[in-house]
Order: sequence, then structure tokens, then C-alpha cells
Amino acid sequence: MDIKLKDTERIDDLQLKGLKLIQDTNGFCFGIDAVLLANFAKVKKDANVADLGTGTGIIPILIAGKSKAKKIVGVEIQEEVYEMATRSVKLNNLEDRVEIINADIKTIDKELEVHGYHVVTSNPPYMHMDGIKNPNDKKAISRHEVKCNLEDVIRSASRLVMPRGKFYMIHRPTRLVDIIELGRKYRLEPKVVQFVHPRANKAPNLLLVEFIKDGKPELKILDPLYVYGEDGKYTQEINDIYANEDIGE
Repeated sequence: MDIKLKDTERIDDLQLKGLKLIQDTNGFCFGIDAVLLANFAKVKKDANVADLGTGTGIIPILIAGKSKAKKIVGVEIQEEVYEMATRSVKLNNLEDRVEIINADIKTIDKELEVHGYHVVTSNPPYMHMDGIKNPNDKKAISRHEVKCNLEDVIRSASRLVMPRGKFYMIHRPTRLVDIIELGRKYRLEPKVVQFVHPRANKAPNLLLVEFIKDGKPELKILDPLYVYGEDGKYTQEINDIYANEDIGE
């Protein structure tokens, strides 16, 4: 398909079933956290999935490639980024399964079906507003809680996910107490946690969490995930994640 690129855009090969992604070199480009989250999420056949704060659409596109989900909706508030993600969907001929909508997650129940999703995912902004010089900058909006905060994300996920449905999120370990407290406030019970470490001798800098809507209290801590080995290259675990083409149950 002939997709026009802007001067600052490029097309990246996702190394998965020929899937590609348009990215803006002047904007926020996806990192390993999006790949980890898409792999961590367990998506059953014919599931309806929503991704909050989808950015370039990387998570919906990866989930479409790795699962047999029926419908995946990505929600993005920035119109320019939404438009770019929409072109990536068309580039991959995924219009029948993936839809990107330009909406605010804080009022998402006006756009999407309440309790209509088997799985909700989110790779939200990690950082507080402190020190933001330009709150309209695309990178700032992607990284900092400019347009939404952690509670907005968790509350919106709870509104969308059906009873016994699952919400998957990646965030910083420093927010673990807030994540658990807010999850329970909105009837999302944390069931599985995995800490992600840069390497074996470093503290974790990422946290993967699986919630179940109205689930019973019982938390499982998975073995830690190490990104780099002593040689500075990806560990076998990370290579396996990039090579994994199936995230279904």
C-alpha cells in the first residue's frame, strides 16, 4: 500500500510477520516497554482489546500480529500522533481488526462500550508534571502526566474491562504502592507482577502488572526479567520475547 510519509517520518520493521510502524524522528518513538507489555498481555481468540494512550499504535499492531484477537482499539489524544498511528494500521492492512480513535481516556466511556472489553492494556506516561517546560510537546505528553495521570488510566481501564476481564500495564516500580492502591479502588485486583531489570546487578526500572476485574486477592510474583547480559547484548529471555509470535491463551 502506498502510504505517504512526512519529512521527519520513517518506517520501522517490527520483525514480526512483516509488520511495520511509522514513527516520527522528532516525536516519541516506541521502546522495549511496549514490546514487553504486548508480550505480557494474554489475549484469547476473538477477544476485544482496548489500548489506552496508544501513541504510534505499536501495542495494537503487535497484539494483532501475535494473537487472534477479534478487535483492537487504540485510544490516542494527540491528533497528529493518532493520524500517524492510523496510517500504520493501513500500512499493515489491519483495518478490519485494528482501529485508532482520537479521544481523551478520561471520558472514554462516551466513546467505547463500558465493560465491553476482555483485555485492556496501557503503557502510560511514567513521569510527573514537575519541570515540564512545554506541556504541548509530543514527547512531553508521551512521557509525563500532562493529559492524564495514573488514576485516570486505571479508572478508565476499569470502566472498559468486563467482569473477570484483564488489565495489563507497564510502569515504574516506584509507583507500585500507588498502582495497587488505585487498582483496588477501581475493583482491579493485581494478580501478577514481574519486575524488569536493566541487567542482573541493577535494580528494576520497569514493572509489569496483570489485574483482574473483581478478582480475588492473591498476588503472584514472577521471576525477574533481565534485559541485558554481561556482554551488553539482549538476554536470551528478551530475544525469545522478540521472536515470540503467540501471546494467546
